[in-house]
Amino acid sequence: MRLRGLAILLLLGAGLVPGSSASPQARVAIGVYASNVPRFDRLTGQHTASALAFLGWDQGRTWGKPYSYFLDTLGERPHIALKTEHGGGSITMRAIALGQGDAHLIGLANAISDSGKPVLIRPMGEMNNTLNPYCACQGSSANSTKWFRRAFQRIYLITHGGTASVLTAKLSALQMPGVAGDVPVNPYPKLTVIWNPLAVGEPPVRGNSFRDYFPGSRFFDAYGNDYYDFGTYSFVRTNGLYKAYPSKPFVVPEWGVALDDPGFVRAFASFVRSHRRVKFIGFYNGRTGGRLDIGTHPGVRAAYRRSIVPLTR
Repeated sequence: MRLRGLAILLLLGAGLVPGSSASPQARVAIGVYASNVPRFDRLTGQHTASALAFLGWDQGRTWGKPYSYFLDTLGERPHIALKTEHGGGSITMRAIALGQGDAHLIGLANAISDSGKPVLIRPMGEMNNTLNPYCACQGSSANSTKWFRRAFQRIYLITHGGTASVLTAKLSALQMPGVAGDVPVNPYPKLTVIWNPLAVGEPPVRGNSFRDYFPGSRFFDAYGNDYYDFGTYSFVRTNGLYKAYPSKPFVVPEWGVALDDPGFVRAFASFVRSHRRVKFIGFYNGRTGGRLDIGTHPGVRAAYRRSIVPLTR
């Protein structure tokens, strides 16, 4: 979904490490976006441990609260989604790839290192969704899929850190400018970088599939799809994305229900149980009283208690 100021997604549980295909499904990290998290916990019986913030570009460095605020207050395992909006506009993928956003990336990498916590970051989620300014489907050459791939690679390398010489060599090999100084090393899984396309582009046109935005397996630690039930659902395309990169952990950073459809919740839980590389799911509850609020859907709420919460134990 699009940037909505500061969004909170609460997570529980295990690390994003792929398991053997022969092993049973391990405990899943699970979460919720909600305007009133204690209320969600009471409704579902879920215990929440950490949170997600959606950050606009340079938020934490030149505007808003500092990075340390988010990392200090988002729990034991902060989860940060990087968005491109800032000051009434947006930084482009080309600008990021050419190093014009490095101050933000380096500042965030330093803050992650200083926090001493394991952190998840999700840069430019749903990049093949026309609602996002960085979607190549909007026709801007500065936000083409080529520039997206390079921008994502740059974000991955800089946030994971290294000496200036090592980072510059890696970036130069990708035909991007280097960096001037060392960046603290944040190795996986201390830092998990998530690539988050939609399984089906919106719009579903040529050049807007998840494969068009693929940055290369070396440049993300986990990946996955957002999935909502607005009246119909099918896991066929999500299953296709799941199968595309079998060496990587799979995540569903956002999933939600806009109507009282407990069957969807049960089907989703079944998908998670039967796909052993699924390591994180995040329920999008939205604002209290909104159409995605589990408090307005008693059947969904009961199914969540029975089918989703046990996945965390």
